[in-house]
Amino acid sequence: MTMKTMFSTTALCTMTLFLGTAAMAQEITFVSQGGAYQEAQTKAILEPASELTGIAVRQDSSPDAWPQLRTQIETGKSIWDVIDTPTKDCIRGGEQGMIEPLDLSVMPSVAAMPAELRDEFSVAYEFYSSVLAYSTEAFGDGEAPQSWADFWDVEKFPGTRALRNHPLATLEAALMADGVAPADMYPLDVDRAFAKLEEIKPHITVWWTSGAQSAQLLADGEVDMTMAWNGRVSAVMDEGAPVDFTYNQGILQYTSLCVLKGAPNLADAMKFIEAAMSPEIQANFPEYIDYGPGNPAAYDTGKISPERAAELPNSPQNAPLQVLNSAAWWSSPEGEAAQERWASFVQQ
Repeated sequence: MTMKTMFSTTALCTMTLFLGTAAMAQEITFVSQGGAYQEAQTKAILEPASELTGIAVRQDSSPDAWPQLRTQIETGKSIWDVIDTPTKDCIRGGEQGMIEPLDLSVMPSVAAMPAELRDEFSVAYEFYSSVLAYSTEAFGDGEAPQSWADFWDVEKFPGTRALRNHPLATLEAALMADGVAPADMYPLDVDRAFAKLEEIKPHITVWWTSGAQSAQLLADGEVDMTMAWNGRVSAVMDEGAPVDFTYNQGILQYTSLCVLKGAPNLADAMKFIEAAMSPEIQANFPEYIDYGPGNPAAYDTGKISPERAAELPNSPQNAPLQVLNSAAWWSSPEGEAAQERWASFVQQ
């Protein structure tokens, strides 16, 4: 994901948002993933939500929240309140009694969101996409790959290729390359996906492990096409790299907000999530970062211009082109098994 340059430590950030001349009586601890991403959301979401609610925000940073989440629950010392983390953490945490159910009675904005963007324990917070990106030097106008079938077609679209070294999104891309329609994607046909990946495997020169690496491979000309996160590609495009991407057949993904079981400031955590998910505040996200708002009603506020919306992964014009990733499937035993199978696949 673009701009997610993580802090080198998961130690507590000393940032706390205060308004007025004195600290607020109400306070929550909000944990996110660090770096420029957390800096952007501080300006876009946390500060406005704090001002709206009167709830001060103490911030922590953890690129991988799951181990610390489990430790806090196991020791009975819950420190965090609101967590911004991959949705599967919220889902499996809820199933294992480590995440509080959302109190929709104080969350009208959340309750009004589409059912596929929320569950008992979490709500979609921000969107990004795994997209097909390519070198405009290798492929001229009208010649660039525009689908995963094109990516797999090494004769019509010759050139070096890279894919993510992780099954999430990669299996979905393989299935689309094999003709599976987005509406029929889940549950994933894992055997079919791996069979299709075997076809392209000899032509993959790099299995990338970070978003920065994926975009830099393309910008440096080391590969001619790759799967990459849209924001990472946008960043190198802004720097003048001869690259582009398509949202067609992208895999639309999102992180979510959830509340730690036994959160020390439980009521305020629920109120804060409602403020953070309100359409007006969600519409601030694109001002600071190339992510789409988790609440699609943000596009109806008038704060996001049509030109800016056209650049965002989950805008009304781009979302229908893509597959909405199923965090529920990837959190299931089948999804866990697919991740275990992946390790053997890339090592063969």
